Formats: sequence, structure tokens, C-alpha cells
Amino acid sequence: MGVIKLGFISFIVFALLITGFSLFIPSHIRISKAVDINVSKDLVMQQINDATNWKNWFPGGDTATSYMEESKITGISIGGKQALVITEATDSSVLAKNVGPGSKRVTSGWNIYEGRTPNTVTVQWYMDFHLRWYPWEKFSSLLLEKRYGPMMEQGLDKLKNLLDK
Repeated sequence: MGVIKLGFISFIVFALLITGFSLFIPSHIRISKAVDINVSKDLVMQQINDATNWKNWFPGGDTATSYMEESKITGISIGGKQALVITEATDSSVLAKNVGPGSKRVTSGWNIYEGRTPNTVTVQWYMDFHLRWYPWEKFSSLLLEKRYGPMMEQGLDKLKNLLDK
């Protein structure tokens, strides 16, 4: 009986300790990548602001199906009933969110900045992750850069190669 009681108390203390450590990990994580492209801002915005053009540069976009709302393509399906949909666009930024049942709270965005040299722009792609307090979500966030960083770099490189031609 004493061994079971000791095991139960040890388990509770260990769980509280892990939860306490996870509270020091931020609940908002941003991964950001950028690339300089030698074209005008308008050409970059044509590729980013129109989801039909994502098949040309977005990683996996060439095989993804288009997501339609009100007879207009607004994003791409990213598996099952989930989609990445453009929710907001300005003259220098585009914002997209994951939608669908069971989708994670992730926002993707692209900002376009004027470059230092004429006819050059810097394209920044960022992903914002909004995590709950759960320890497994917080600790898994330590691996988000390794998982999404290379994919974002690949997409920006494809975009650069497409527009630099």
C-alpha cells in the first residue's frame, strides 16, 4: 500500500513540475523567413495575394486542391477538411488562416518591404502559432522551427526563382 501511495504522489508531483516548467514557454510563437527578390512589389503581390498562383511556389501547392468560398478561390486544402485561406490583404501584406474542423490555431502572413536597391523587395513569410497551456503543446513548440522553417525557405526560394526569370 505504501509503494502505491508513494508512486501516486510521485506521479502528481512530477506532472505538476512538468506543467510548471511548460508555463515558462511562451504561448505565442512566430517563425519568420525572408528573401530578397529583384522584381517590383506588384509582381510579388500577384503571386501571394492570389491563391490560384500558390501552386507555382507554395510547398505542396502544386498537388493541393483549391479551396473555394462564394465561387471564388480563396486558398488551398491542406489535408482532410482543413484549408489555408486568405483572410486579409493590403498593398504590402497578405494574411491567411487555417480553417476547418480540428485545425490548429496557426496564422500565416507575408509582408513585402521595399529593398535597399531599386526594383528589389524583401518578402517575409511568417507563421504565428497560438498555443494553449497544455504542457505537450508547449514542449512540442520547441520543434516548430525544424518542422516549418525548411518548408518556408523552400517556398520563398521557389517564389524567387519564379519571379527572377
